[in-house]
Amino acid sequence: MATISSYSTEIDSSGNDNPDNDLIKRQLQLKHYKLLNELQTMSSELPMEYQQRISHELLSSLASCLLDDTVFQIVNGLQDIQQLTEKNLFQKRMKTSEALKAKKIALHKKHKEYIATGAMTMDQVRDAEDAFDAQIEEEMRKLDMQLIMELDQIVSDQQVTLERAGVPGFHVTNKPNEIKLQMHFLQFILSLKHENNSKNC
Repeated sequence: MATISSYSTEIDSSGNDNPDNDLIKRQLQLKHYKLLNELQTMSSELPMEYQQRISHELLSSLASCLLDDTVFQIVNGLQDIQQLTEKNLFQKRMKTSEALKAKKIALHKKHKEYIATGAMTMDQVRDAEDAFDAQIEEEMRKLDMQLIMELDQIVSDQQVTLERAGVPGFHVTNKPNEIKLQMHFLQFILSLKHENNSKNC
């Protein structure tokens, strides 16, 4: 991914006397300055524990990565994938929960019939329904663990994609504090993208 220094190298190698190259270089430097200033402003609003982990060099490198739209497009695509996946996982959980509730209602109805006919006693029905409630709780616990693993995989995929794209601050990790810091970086990028889109409207 091109940085401000690589842009400068390309421009210098093509000739310092070209006014167009000088103009492009100044425009890139100005854009980098504005991006860096906005990143510094956003980082200053974070809790101190995160501010202390964000160096000027890191923000400057991030600003360099944002000089073209490549990273914005990557992050936008990752956001779309995450939102779609989260929606599907939520629907999956709701569908499972509703199916188990329907089974419980049907079982309760059947138990009432058993009591009426003397096929089961009240104590037997209570034990059976307690056992079914425990089964439901266990099934939902397992489902929630599965959903959490799928969400964790989304985070890991994002880390890999952004690290390969050369975005500073991103690497594969499962440490909560590092993941939270990466989430702040993603929010920085999305905020800058939204701001850029608003200016272009």
